[in-house]
Formats: sequence, structure tokens, C-alpha cells
Amino acid sequence: MRQEKFKMERPNLVQPGQKIEITEIQTNMNYSYIIEPAVAMSGCFKGNNRIKSKEGTIVSIEDTPRGFIVTAEFEE
Repeated sequence: MRQEKFKMERPNLVQPGQKIEITEIQTNMNYSYIIEPAVAMSGCFKGNNRIKSKEGTIVSIEDTPRGFIVTAEFEE
């Protein structure tokens, strides 16, 4: 299992335990991911550290001064 963090701007768009799908975005040198439908976005990943699974589960949501941090778990 692999856990990754995503930043969400508004509350209550997803809940812990919810199944999610992600979309991969490729730039010249990096990859990033969006929880669909445009709920939260990941940071950048190098090619050798890409998320291989396109489906996951929300593990936790943390309310921080900079927004909501969503932790999702993926089977890899």
C-alpha cells in the first residue's frame, strides 16, 4: 500500500473511507494527480515515483491553516 497527500481547498468534498479515482497530468519532467472531479491536487512526482494505480481510498483529512490535506491510499 502507498499513501500520498493531496491539497483540497474546500471542506466536505470527500470523506474518509470514500473510494476515489485520480487523473494523471504529465509535464515535461514531472507528474501530478487530481482527485476527480477536481476535488484535490497532489504535488509533483518524478517519473520513477509515479502513482501506478488510478483508484484509491481516502484515509484521512486534516484541516490546516493552509487548507485541507487529504491522505489517500493506493494499492501498488
